[in-house]
Amino acid sequence: MTAATATDKVVVDSSGWLEYLTQDTKADLIAPYLEGEVAVLIPPIVLYEVRRILLSRQSKTLADIFWSEALKRVLVPFDEDLALKAADLSLLHKLAMADAIIYATALSYHAPLITSDMHFANLSGVTVV
Repeated sequence: MTAATATDKVVVDSSGWLEYLTQDTKADLIAPYLEGEVAVLIPPIVLYEVRRILLSRQSKTLADIFWSEALKRVLVPFDEDLALKAADLSLLHKLAMADAIIYATALSYHAPLITSDMHFANLSGVTVV
């Protein structure tokens, strides 16, 4: 990743957040995006997915840590424009609903999507770590 400025923005998907929070194998690759000066945009579906997985597989403490980190970021509302764009992208790229919403958010805000999820491989504007 190049040096970020305060005006840079990214969307880190659920897999990226989970890698980082659980210190999984790709945590160091996600860290620059979550620890730097980049504005991290969070679609509400990411809040749901990450919290649900942390509560079911890890601990309430880690889920609460995620929530406190998420509150420092920019929550992007899910509105009718994103819903329509996500539906189109889902069909076009054969993406599941959550992935389509996340990808639509990144495209709508002209923000790179950072992920470790191979479902996004070969899509424009996506960095798979």
